[in-house]
Amino acid sequence: MRRHQRVTASGVRRPQSERLRRRQRWYFSLMGLCLLLIVLAWNLVRLWSTTAAVAMTLVAAVIPPIAVVIANWGEDR
Repeated sequence: MRRHQRVTASGVRRPQSERLRRRQRWYFSLMGLCLLLIVLAWNLVRLWSTTAAVAMTLVAAVIPPIAVVIANWGEDR
């Protein structure tokens, strides 16, 4: 079974450097969000609601594996 490849209007795939840049942007954005959630949860939100801080920490714990999957999506060729 052959996968379908995404092509541009000219029929040529985007350059590797452009795909790498896009994947890096997604990865660093998600990891930045993870750090932001942890810092806010541990330093600010816990003063008002421990439950909300724990929930934010749990969400932040799930983000790194998702970031890795998104950053490597479709690049197994």
